[in-house]
Amino acid sequence: MSPSHAKSRPASRSSSPGKPAGKPTRAQKREEKKRRKAGKGPGFLSQIKQVFQMTHKVEPNIGWWMLLLGLGVLLVFLLIGVLLGNWITGLLIGLPFAALAASFLLSRRAERAAFARIEDQPGAAGAALSALRRGWIVEEQPAAMDPRTRDLIFRAIGRPGVVLVTEGPAGRVDKLVSKERRRIGPVIPNVPIHVIKTGKGEGQVPLRELSQRMRKLEKKLTQQEVQTVHKRITTLGNRLPIPKGVDPMRARPDRKSMRGR
Repeated sequence: MSPSHAKSRPASRSSSPGKPAGKPTRAQKREEKKRRKAGKGPGFLSQIKQVFQMTHKVEPNIGWWMLLLGLGVLLVFLLIGVLLGNWITGLLIGLPFAALAASFLLSRRAERAAFARIEDQPGAAGAALSALRRGWIVEEQPAAMDPRTRDLIFRAIGRPGVVLVTEGPAGRVDKLVSKERRRIGPVIPNVPIHVIKTGKGEGQVPLRELSQRMRKLEKKLTQQEVQTVHKRITTLGNRLPIPKGVDPMRARPDRKSMRGR
């Protein structure tokens, strides 16, 4: 057989430019898995654990209270099952209700613990306003500030009208409140302006009760009127006084401290 008819060796396969050269290694798979987990954030159980740990720092007995409440609810359902002649059904129905009751207690105590952590910090009233539900327009930055005493006024607009939430001693913030009333009053005539003073002193509202107190205010405006009031107040701007020693070209709001973190 002539050399020209000899079988040629099979050509080596070359990877196409559009496809990967080979399968990913185990290390690459682990890294990819870690990136996916980081993108998803903490899971439900991790969030419950974080909330429990935060609450336990303020209320060390929260675990025992949750256990007692869960056992009490479970006992009630178990007794009902015994009276009906089927305690197993009562037990199966009582377990999820017991877990639900314990979770509800944890959420309420966690909210109280969160307010206890931010209390007495600058901007705590503004952070408490963030707990309000739909129907309110809450401004993150303070509406007014006394540069000497560092007293603050935060503003929320809802169907009850305009609510000025103060932060500082009850008697000392009156002057700042009067000034803010004179500033926004002319642009929102006939709109109620409420004042709520937060704090632990006499005549003040604790932070944990702030949202509840605001929800009890009588509704006077429609949702459309709320938007109109917000636009009118926005036209005035928010000119906060700058304390001495601060460069206005470099001043930046500290959002973390304003939110109580």
